[in-house]
Amino acid sequence: MTTTDVRLWTIDEYYRMAAAGIITPDERVELIEGQVIPMSPKNPPHAATNLCAADVLRKLLSGKALIRIQDPVRLSLYSEPEPDIAVVRINSQLYRDRHPIPDDIFLLVEVADTTLNRDTQQKARIYAQAKIADYWVLDVNSRQVYVFREPLDNRYTQQIILDENATISLVAFAEVEVKVRELFA
Repeated sequence: MTTTDVRLWTIDEYYRMAAAGIITPDERVELIEGQVIPMSPKNPPHAATNLCAADVLRKLLSGKALIRIQDPVRLSLYSEPEPDIAVVRINSQLYRDRHPIPDDIFLLVEVADTTLNRDTQQKARIYAQAKIADYWVLDVNSRQVYVFREPLDNRYTQQIILDENATISLVAFAEVEVKVRELFA
């Protein structure tokens, strides 16, 4: 069997590919572990849940954090995913000069319709590697939230699934209670 070395792309090279037109502006891709990965299309339930969850978090965290929707976060030299929602530190420049890095991130949220396995496995792994303390996957189909916490050794040591009757608080804002049912459209 022949093995081939894989050439991983850095974030700077990723941006140069976009500037050169190799990655076109209408392509929906993100850089994950040095690979340019196509993003899944967002069907109406996914888009509606994303909007609903972002609105709930924005109301609950007003003045405490910024809510970014489908914008990049820079996790490492080789990973700049675009989570559906990123709850990040308030930045007076609104991150005009850079994307948020792990020290800026309170919570990352992915909305899963057709991507549940990728979001609970690959994305969970890269977020744990970056030591993101709080990661949620909103499963549109079952109306459940997969909660990942306590990153250690490139994985999360705490994983729970909450149904729509539960409430949850963010690790960074324990006083803020979120009703799971309100996250879903």
